[in-house]
Amino acid sequence: MKRPVPASGLCHLRIVLDENFYIGPGRADLLEGIDRTGSISAAGKAMSMSYKRAWSLVQALNDGAGTPLVETSRGGTAQGGAHLTEAGHQILARYRAMQEKAATAIGPDVEALRALTGRKQP
Repeated sequence: MKRPVPASGLCHLRIVLDENFYIGPGRADLLEGIDRTGSISAAGKAMSMSYKRAWSLVQALNDGAGTPLVETSRGGTAQGGAHLTEAGHQILARYRAMQEKAATAIGPDVEALRALTGRKQP
């Protein structure tokens, strides 16, 4: 499945803090999905991702950040679930702000490339 081309032209921004932690669009989308649905499984499913893959990304985010970004509760009568911690919310918000700043900064250059190659904005 092809991903749609964003109008900004910025398709991928990965922030690497060290060999143990990075955040990019996929991880950010997963955090947003968990925040929206309250479930790692539902967030992963919405991204066509297996639960195992989603869970391993959550573990990598939590371990790499050095503090939990996602907390889980076990199933049972309350059905369990997951939610972002305050650190998770802050990291997600900062990452999204960086994406927006990067898109704004490169906007004129993206438009120049489109003009040079005869491409129209999607």
